[in-house]
Amino acid sequence: MPINVLIVDDSAVVRQVMSEELGRESDIRVIGTAADPIYAQERMKLAWPDVIVLDIEMPRMDGITFLKKLMSERPTPVVICSSLTEKGAAITVEALSSGALGIITKPSIGVRDFLQDSSSDLVCAIRAAYAANGRLRLLRTVPPPPARPSGPSSYVNEKIQSPKLTADAILDAPSGVNPMIGTTERVVALGVSTGGVQALEQVLPALGSLCPALAIVQHMPEKFTATFAQRLNGLCKIEVKEAEHNDRLARGRALIAPGGKHLVVKRAPTHYYVEVVDGPLVSRHRPSVDVLFRSVAKCAGKNALGIIMTGMGDDGARGLKELRDAGGRTVAQDEASCIVFGMPKEAIRLGAAESVAGLDSIAGLIEAAGRFGPGAG
Repeated sequence: MPINVLIVDDSAVVRQVMSEELGRESDIRVIGTAADPIYAQERMKLAWPDVIVLDIEMPRMDGITFLKKLMSERPTPVVICSSLTEKGAAITVEALSSGALGIITKPSIGVRDFLQDSSSDLVCAIRAAYAANGRLRLLRTVPPPPARPSGPSSYVNEKIQSPKLTADAILDAPSGVNPMIGTTERVVALGVSTGGVQALEQVLPALGSLCPALAIVQHMPEKFTATFAQRLNGLCKIEVKEAEHNDRLARGRALIAPGGKHLVVKRAPTHYYVEVVDGPLVSRHRPSVDVLFRSVAKCAGKNALGIIMTGMGDDGARGLKELRDAGGRTVAQDEASCIVFGMPKEAIRLGAAESVAGLDSIAGLIEAAGRFGPGAG
């Protein structure tokens, strides 16, 4: 059966071009378009879509209001496609937190050419969102607490330009430190994609301030990860920030890979730190979960816990297998609590996951990892 798509955008050009491009796909059918959410609601009375492609800034009702109304009444996969997504990252992150499953940016000018050139990205986002149909749910939303006082970070790092590496160099560079010697401090590597914003907003606020250090890859376009990290930082007891080159991994701290860059964990004699590197796509992504897990396998071994969560595709499955083979503990999120059971399913199929856990158990597993020695937990 084709994926039935409704396009909601106040631009007639966008509606036309998007309909033409999606009409070329054999598995996608545009069942209607609407100039704003009020018209969309009328169209949806006639035929309910499998996926909605939604603009944010529209007349009569904005996209965020419509999205929240939709998710509270009848959760439906939504892909955000808006010019606001580049300059209004906070609005986009709010949309993802409210239940949207993907982001497509569009420029303010040259929209027709852009949509034609980037139609494959839109198609992939629609297919990924459709994979969540039938299991989409609103995860617990944590209201933002009062803003944390601003001030210098606990760790001040010299600004060093990120290196540009080839795929082989990213994956095969030696850590330079034997993981069996030196620190027994634990490090947690977490990889997530579609549905991950809501999942992380449930897991990270549940962690205590002395939890193990976390390195996180969330598939997200460039320019949005900093805003997402700031949002999480306001929700959590731990410090959450977008990773910078040579940032130190420490208890009570989570580093999120910047969009468009790979995150690699390294070992100094007494601590772990990260490198933020440029390079080609790995497992079709940058940042790639495979890159993160494989680097942790090399430098941390049995001192590590790897967790793969909701997401489309197979990024992270092979890296998690390497981490398990290196002695690390490995966990896959279970099907019942995943919005998209793709990445965890592949990890389980490969034998990469030592155990399977529900979303509500993952924070406890992370906390437990910090209370036991290497190879325990």
